[in-house]
Amino acid sequence: MQLTLLIPELIWPEPDDQDAFADLASPALSALLCRSRLTQRSPQSFEAMLTDAFGQPEDAPYAAFRRLGEAVATDDVPDSHWLCSDPVHLRYHEELLILADSNSLDITLDDAEGLASELNRHFADVGRFHVNGAERWYLQTTNHSLLDTRGVPPLSSMAGRSIDHERPVTAAQKALHKLLTEIQMLLHTHPINQKREAAGQMPINSLWLWGAGTLPPRRECDFDGVRSNNALARGLARAAGVPTHALPSDAATLFEHAAPGTHHCLVLEDLLAPVQYEKRDAYRNALTGLEERWFTPVSAALRSGRIERLRIEASTAYALLTWDSTRRDQRAFWKRPQSLHKIAQELAKHSG
Repeated sequence: MQLTLLIPELIWPEPDDQDAFADLASPALSALLCRSRLTQRSPQSFEAMLTDAFGQPEDAPYAAFRRLGEAVATDDVPDSHWLCSDPVHLRYHEELLILADSNSLDITLDDAEGLASELNRHFADVGRFHVNGAERWYLQTTNHSLLDTRGVPPLSSMAGRSIDHERPVTAAQKALHKLLTEIQMLLHTHPINQKREAAGQMPINSLWLWGAGTLPPRRECDFDGVRSNNALARGLARAAGVPTHALPSDAATLFEHAAPGTHHCLVLEDLLAPVQYEKRDAYRNALTGLEERWFTPVSAALRSGRIERLRIEASTAYALLTWDSTRRDQRAFWKRPQSLHKIAQELAKHSG
């Protein structure tokens, strides 16, 4: 069996953060990384890492793929295109405009559907907003002038971060900017947001419009199965004709169902939100859980030959990192494992 693990933000992005790395025990992960062949590429977003793993370009139509991953057809209207239209909260902090995504907003499905219904009443001439979960919204449109989302990064790249104020350049970018401004004005005065603010919750005062496009022709990939709870990963797999499954609770459960001679891809997102919002304790706890449920049994399976090849790929602040390993590589016991702190410091030296 071959196994590919896609793990966004595997390495804490601040190499000199003593509190994040102090006594952080991850012996199995450290051994796996230090006895693997490391390849580094320019930093990419989590979403770009996913599309790259499936042989799709960095500017792939994320919205169409992600909606396909929701098990919903993306061609319900001829000539239909899609934009991710995810609910966010924007606020000023020390003269910076900070974005909070749905992980911080506690959005109910009723709130999401109520706001989307109002958007559809006001912007019927633009297209139709769809809610496929309280935190994942889409705009379906046949207006191609709204499709220029070049320069708009995926949401995971912006959550918890400040937004650069870049002026729209093309006519399509200006049209998209105008639409977003009108959306923000509507959301600002909506009773649902007034109710949220009265309850001490952050209002949903904007949308993040990104990933525009339509599904491209089918492109094959090397996976026999994809196990993930991420809608984009599932959509990319389905577009390639690869069976998808929910992420199992641990490696032991995976081994029960994965046949020898097959290649499986798993997406482990546990570390993404802690890094986005700089929650070092949550990162430490999540890494400890991954060590117990995944890295320790995967390391043992690789050494025993149950796993023939292992690839760990991680989108990080340092670089897009890929570690490839075989049973023979893991037998190189003279390669002493380094702590994650040391690995982070070494990566920082060679990044940028």
